[in-house]
Amino acid sequence: MPKMSKKLYLVSLGCPKNLVDSEVMLALLEKAGYCVCQGPAEADLMLVNTCGFIQSAVEEGIDEIIGLAAYKARDPGKRLVVTGCMVQRYGQELAKEFPEVDLFVGTEGFQDIVGILEKMTPGSNPGPFLAKPLFLMDSHSPRKISTPSHRAYLKVTEGCANRCSYCLIPSLRGPLRSRPVDDIIREAQRLEDGGVKELTLVAQDLTAYGIGRGQSSPLLDRLLLSLLKETAIPWLRLLYLQPARLDDSLLRIMADNPRLLPYLDIPLQHVSTRMLKLMNRPYDTAFIEAMLSRIRTIVPEVAIRTTLMVGFPGETEDDMRLLEEFIRTYRFEHVGVFPYSNEDGCAASNLPDQCPEGVKIERRHRLMELQAGISLENHKGMLGKTEEVLVEGVSRETDLLLEGRTARQAPEIDGCVYIASGECNAGDIVEVRFTEAHTYDLVGEIV
Repeated sequence: MPKMSKKLYLVSLGCPKNLVDSEVMLALLEKAGYCVCQGPAEADLMLVNTCGFIQSAVEEGIDEIIGLAAYKARDPGKRLVVTGCMVQRYGQELAKEFPEVDLFVGTEGFQDIVGILEKMTPGSNPGPFLAKPLFLMDSHSPRKISTPSHRAYLKVTEGCANRCSYCLIPSLRGPLRSRPVDDIIREAQRLEDGGVKELTLVAQDLTAYGIGRGQSSPLLDRLLLSLLKETAIPWLRLLYLQPARLDDSLLRIMADNPRLLPYLDIPLQHVSTRMLKLMNRPYDTAFIEAMLSRIRTIVPEVAIRTTLMVGFPGETEDDMRLLEEFIRTYRFEHVGVFPYSNEDGCAASNLPDQCPEGVKIERRHRLMELQAGISLENHKGMLGKTEEVLVEGVSRETDLLLEGRTARQAPEIDGCVYIASGECNAGDIVEVRFTEAHTYDLVGEIV
């Protein structure tokens, strides 16, 4: 592929882990002579990195393919490439359904995107690349950060060692692979040199970091202590923590080091012991209650986010009432609720007593309505208080306000802080006094 200026339009769907893969492809393609353009109409290469975790994500990916295929129909000289989890899951079917797509690449092979494209001849269709996922990026992997320059994600593992009955991640992303501590530190230092103020560590299960390759116990504590020692990045955030491996050692590190943000994303999925067993989650109701008590005791100022799944096969109204009472009792700062999606290939798809779709939606609505009231009450309790806010820039809602986030708000997931008065720049960390409380957002002024 000659190094001429070709235009690339890239769409990254799904989670931050997927975004990191997109940033690797972006860097490789820019090195090969592509420059990013703002829309598909002007692109020579249109690339979609998909998610295939649940049906709604698959539908989003298909809609994106259909939309871009329309541009290719008007200009057959364009190339359309689809990568990621949806391809790994449905590659052969997608190739038959969308002959207008020039190339399908699963979760293994995206790191060779340039070489694969170079080998293709005009009009050829090599079929989907669906090798077993084994790639693990390292600090030498090229990467073009697509987030604002003051924040970035750092993927520390690939794949997953858990076997939840509703989840396809191990089959889509492969077995758990962990990057060496020293390699992660090198990338973190490079990001720090680039101006990153908030570094978010991401993995399918951060608490499993280090397991494998003869290592039977996690190494997350060692990684965090090394990051604290070897970098000066002001904000270090953790996404996502499996409840069964969340120990007091990690909590004490968080309590002793303000740079390790007091924010825990712990996907519980449910709180009924019976439902957790069906989900193949290795804990029960009593464990969750004891864990939350320990967290609040060791890190009193912590903000906890969790995700809950409703409508799982066999879920009853008693299970729902247990979830409602649990939310009322523990008053989480952030809760995401998802209706169970029956995915082919998951053990849960064969379970009896499947819930009707209408029941799933109604139960989700009940929990979200309950949590909205709690969230508003939590925010009202912050009125008049002052906290550090990382400024994102001009608000997406109006250019009359600035927008930022506290340590309690993760980027792209939680609410934000609208800054109504005061001067600052994107990337600044400023003290903000809260003057208005809304369900998911706060309003304040720079002190």
